[in-house]
Amino acid sequence: MIDGAGLLSSPLARGPGALPRQRQLIQRLKQAILAGQLPAGGKLPASRVLADELAISRNTVLIAYEQLTAEGYVIADRQGTRVAPLSAAAASAAKQAAAPEAPAFRTAQRLSRIVATRAPNDGALPLTPGTPALTQFPINAWRRAQDRALQAAPAATLGYGPPVGEPALREAIAQYLRVSRGVRCDADRIVITEGAQGALALCVQLLTNPGDTAWLEEPGYRGAKASFHAGDLNVVAMRVDADGIAIPDDAWGKQPPRLIQTTPTHQYPTGAVLSLARRLDLLERARQAGAWIIEDDYDSEFRHQGEPIASMQGLLPDAPVLYVGTFSKTMFPALRLGFLVLPQAIAGPAMPSIIEMLRGGHRLEQLTMAAFIENGQFSRHLGRMRRLYRDRQAALRDALAQHLGVDHEVLGGHSGLHLTVRLPPDIPDRAIVEQARKLGMNPNALSTFAITPQPQDNGLVIGYGNTSADRFPGLVKQLGKLAMAARG
Repeated sequence: MIDGAGLLSSPLARGPGALPRQRQLIQRLKQAILAGQLPAGGKLPASRVLADELAISRNTVLIAYEQLTAEGYVIADRQGTRVAPLSAAAASAAKQAAAPEAPAFRTAQRLSRIVATRAPNDGALPLTPGTPALTQFPINAWRRAQDRALQAAPAATLGYGPPVGEPALREAIAQYLRVSRGVRCDADRIVITEGAQGALALCVQLLTNPGDTAWLEEPGYRGAKASFHAGDLNVVAMRVDADGIAIPDDAWGKQPPRLIQTTPTHQYPTGAVLSLARRLDLLERARQAGAWIIEDDYDSEFRHQGEPIASMQGLLPDAPVLYVGTFSKTMFPALRLGFLVLPQAIAGPAMPSIIEMLRGGHRLEQLTMAAFIENGQFSRHLGRMRRLYRDRQAALRDALAQHLGVDHEVLGGHSGLHLTVRLPPDIPDRAIVEQARKLGMNPNALSTFAITPQPQDNGLVIGYGNTSADRFPGLVKQLGKLAMAARG
């Protein structure tokens, strides 16, 4: 019989804050076995003896021994309770588990390509790009729609649901996209995803193999870059100018892509609109090369001059385009509902695999969103937000012109939830952003959106969605002071 040099006779902790004695005993015995203080084959004291030694109930000891037996630490037989033998590998693992320092390990190589460029998210701070006016969301209307959805199917909404999304929501999205965005689609080709990021990841899973080439806009959406690197793709950056993504003619032969990610309606973050000539050329070149275009249409509903620009997907029948949308900007980010419209050529062959890969979920949110669209609340909400964001963008433009105090260029058109301001190269954008966050502001540095930043990628991406118009003069004055200080 073993006592582990007094291990089993020292009293257990008592009093306020102490763990239950049963749990203390289990932990003590586990640690002793893993550390080799209780050697394999050694017999533990009888339950009555250990109970008396520790001044605890025999039942506490019995329960502890039963738990250790269930987890494989000890063996109980007619001879009593003995420490279980460990294989050489298990013994080595046990020593490491008992060691104060964890062993060194390596992560997947792909993680070295996914480099953090953002501060911890705080969408509540003013000037945060991409954050809508959450205080203006019609929460009561949403709650009523949610209650109706829950009452209609109280038990069914608790299950996984259809892997590709609720039929009601897919049908509502299809109808909305056909009317408002000119997208050629039907409900059968729509997959509901965990936001736009989930849609991008699904595109990578469906259409690429490790080592395939993917083209990204430069500067461009950091989430797309992360998704492509996570798929072990060869990522090639394509520069963006005033007319959107500019692809050199020889790139199609030198580095033919499998995927091309673009934000044609409102380039992120520069705000450029992809010209019609480039849209048609891209569609035709992609078709000839056997490439697929991911059209990320993240905030096209908020165009502040004229009607929203129609989708690229709808320009041609059977276009080689996977259309990605999200409700994070039009509704609220925590909703985490995005969608992917598959081309007909992909939908049929890929759908069985998609159904196997996905598990469904967010059923109540999906059904609520469907009702929100069908009863007209979504359209009314969009109308209110367009007017609000139009006023806020105009106020930010005025504040930049009057109060920034340094040379700058406002990029892009009158769309979305942010403005991008290009600064002279001698005013480092990252230094401004670092100091701005200390003052409670959250603009983004334009250079962080580029894989290989160029001098023209120096600037600020300034959100106006979550910031009231009357605050812009004071906030922009602060940014101007930081810019002057950064210039040094």
